[in-house]
Amino acid sequence: MYQLKIFFRNLLRNGIYSAINIGGLAVGLAAAILVFVWVYNEWSYDKFHAKTKQLYAVYNRATFDGSVMCWTWTPPVMGPTMKNDYPEIADMTRTRKATAMLFTKDDKKMNIPTSMADPGFLNMFNFDLLQGNKETALNNTYSVILTEKAAKRLFGNEEAMGKAVLLENDNRNPFTVTGIMENLPTNTVFDFEALIPIEYALVSNLLGDRSNWGNNCMQTYVELQPQTTLKQINESVRNITIQHTDNKSTTEVFLYPLAKQYLYGNFENGMPSGGRIENVRIFSLIALSILLIACINFMNLSTARSEKRAREVGVRKVMGAKYPSLIRLFLGESVLIAFFAGIIAVLIVKLSLPAYSALIGKPLLLNLGNTGFWLVGLVFILFTGLLAGSYPAFYLSSFLPVKVLKGVFKGERTLVAPRKILVVVQFTFSIFLIIATTVIYKQIHFAQSRDNGYRKEQLAYHPLSGDIGKNYELIRQELLNSGVAVSVTRTMSPMTEGWSSTGGFEWKGKNAGNSPLIDRYCVDADWAKTTGTSIIQGRDIDMYTYATDSTAMLLNEAAVKLMNFENPIGEIIKSNGTDWHVVGVVKDFILNSPYEGIAPMAIGGPKGRFHIMHIRFSGTNRTRDNLAEAERIFKKYNPDYPFECKFIDEEYTRKFEEEKVVGKLATCFAGLAIFISCLGLFGLSAYMAENRRKEIGVRKILGDSVSGIVALLSREFLILVLVSFLIAAPLAGWLMNQWLKEFAYRTSMPWWLFVVAAVLTIAIALFTVSFQAIKAATANPVKSIKTE
Repeated sequence: MYQLKIFFRNLLRNGIYSAINIGGLAVGLAAAILVFVWVYNEWSYDKFHAKTKQLYAVYNRATFDGSVMCWTWTPPVMGPTMKNDYPEIADMTRTRKATAMLFTKDDKKMNIPTSMADPGFLNMFNFDLLQGNKETALNNTYSVILTEKAAKRLFGNEEAMGKAVLLENDNRNPFTVTGIMENLPTNTVFDFEALIPIEYALVSNLLGDRSNWGNNCMQTYVELQPQTTLKQINESVRNITIQHTDNKSTTEVFLYPLAKQYLYGNFENGMPSGGRIENVRIFSLIALSILLIACINFMNLSTARSEKRAREVGVRKVMGAKYPSLIRLFLGESVLIAFFAGIIAVLIVKLSLPAYSALIGKPLLLNLGNTGFWLVGLVFILFTGLLAGSYPAFYLSSFLPVKVLKGVFKGERTLVAPRKILVVVQFTFSIFLIIATTVIYKQIHFAQSRDNGYRKEQLAYHPLSGDIGKNYELIRQELLNSGVAVSVTRTMSPMTEGWSSTGGFEWKGKNAGNSPLIDRYCVDADWAKTTGTSIIQGRDIDMYTYATDSTAMLLNEAAVKLMNFENPIGEIIKSNGTDWHVVGVVKDFILNSPYEGIAPMAIGGPKGRFHIMHIRFSGTNRTRDNLAEAERIFKKYNPDYPFECKFIDEEYTRKFEEEKVVGKLATCFAGLAIFISCLGLFGLSAYMAENRRKEIGVRKILGDSVSGIVALLSREFLILVLVSFLIAAPLAGWLMNQWLKEFAYRTSMPWWLFVVAAVLTIAIALFTVSFQAIKAATANPVKSIKTE
């Protein structure tokens, strides 16, 4: 109790330093907790399933034009064949997203994100049913499972079980609600609010030939028997596609752990090459760095104030205190400070969690009722306290009582080297984060500024749902006649997404045995005019003028280069028994990732399937007027379905969301690192100015200027910041260069970027130190000398 009284007395007596110590640790702990909440959410993806270690995704692997490609889409026949032919596989499910519209009998209509799956889905994955039997809920072709959210949207407070709903384009076969599922957690790769049997898509022929081993239209997951090893099953299933196509296919099959699919989803030349795990590692390092910076603050301030406690240590030693007991004393004080900081940190986290969740775009929770959280938290606080107090404890307890009681102890001289090292470490991390954040945002801006190859402005798309396909020409003509649109076309997918690719194209001069992967895109008349793509050779596809354009094809520049055509116009491209004739060459445009290179693309005429209508709205009208008139027209010809117009520029911007989240987090925590570092610098400079009041007073009396005194007090810290920059700059340059290598289309790191980081850091440090330096330099020198 006596020791606690002394501890609290010291805290109150040194208010400013205690506040900086506890506040710095609290902010550091809060930042670390926030990062680890996000890291845990990322790490925990699909690891909550009871059978996680037995669940695997089925992947394909094949060589195209010398490069090994991997993809997750598989043919419908893959799953049943695996389950029937391989005893190592206990169960399987096939899944496919299908944004469908569900509506009740009373004509309440709305879009529900829907997925299709086999009955095994509910046994393999831990998505619990609140109502219904998971053994039978998906057995009937016309059954549907709703999440709590979807059931609420459709039926309100009414009982949903057993009710009938209708699925898009199928008014003859009502679906019966056979289960109510808990809302899906945020840490799963699955995303749906309604689940229907995949058998419905197969019997309705929505996915093509179910027996075709080249029809890669769904994802397949399998559950292995407990005793089966991954190596064993991969050796067994590797040639399953080759065997079932009489060696016509060269595609190999392998299984990949479900628990790794989210974090380790990137493949390079057929082998796993990381993925989101890189961000997890980076931010785990950032969290530890911020915590270390906060601990360094504690060390610096504790050791800087050593003269204040030197006499106390001397008296304790004279009274019989031993070296180990003094270490325990100071470590105990450090742990108590960390405990107080931890309580404040939890409050900061709790208050900031809603804004933090909004920042990263997903809801995150801090379960304060979880015993595990508090156990981990206590260990975390104990670790922080021991880390922060380790150096001060060993340092303070080593004072010689004879020297300190005689007054010959000079802590400042003894502490120069250790304190300098700690300040350098602190600002090295801070400068590194500034450079890293700048590079991340530069990469995002670089990709956003890239020429996407078409005009996004005023370009929108609408799915061909309901009767839109049947009434397309009427809708198109009325949109044009009303002045709402200047051009309209149909396509396979939106201009921001590629839905199909194949290695099955044949052309004159193609090397035998070489099957490069080529993106496939289907378009209607006026495609180039509507989307604003540039025809650099030949013409656009136009069925209204040329009847033969039902088999017309456009090639992009990358495809022309791949096919080695000198004059591509008139060339014949063969695919699936159809001879396509090339009528034009289009300038390369971005269909998928803006961070990747442009893939070869074959753009076919209307022989393909259309799913999307693209509209080029008139720029002379207000956007809201265009949308209102367009909605009226769509409702006229498609009254049972909602108006779902989306603008391409908004959808294109979403391609940068993941990198933007990384950039926002990096900015946030770089700012916190700088703040905590400056907090410590502020405390050190205040203490240094306080200790040198007499010296400063004498200098002023002897004629030294305010600017000279400020320079004197600031010089040491600025030198340390410069040393930190010399360490951080090459380290950040190397690490960010490794990060940039993940992008085929990437920015550079010019020299001025590092200069800006240096100038910014020096300016912040100078502002922090000079505040105390100016205060000391402008104080009354007579008073300083008299009160010293």
